[in-house]
Amino acid sequence: MSDTPPDHLAVDPRSPFHDEAVLARGVGVRFNGIERDNVEEYSVSEGWIKVQVGKSRDRRGNPMTMKVKGTVEPYWLNLNAKAE
Repeated sequence: MSDTPPDHLAVDPRSPFHDEAVLARGVGVRFNGIERDNVEEYSVSEGWIKVQVGKSRDRRGNPMTMKVKGTVEPYWLNLNAKAE
């Protein structure tokens, strides 16, 4: 595993950008200089994050999300963790 988090990552297992090994290691996201802990998906190259909107759900029971544009900076939560 590399020293930098992936460019695009999603929490939803149905997404093609979902990576269980990366999520198990722990990734934090700094958005516009503020650390966010409610990010569902992010893209560094496109400059956006998707965050959950309240407790709203869509008709399939998935959380409603909103895309917000800005500066995205992912980082590893635990730098001492061993990559498998």
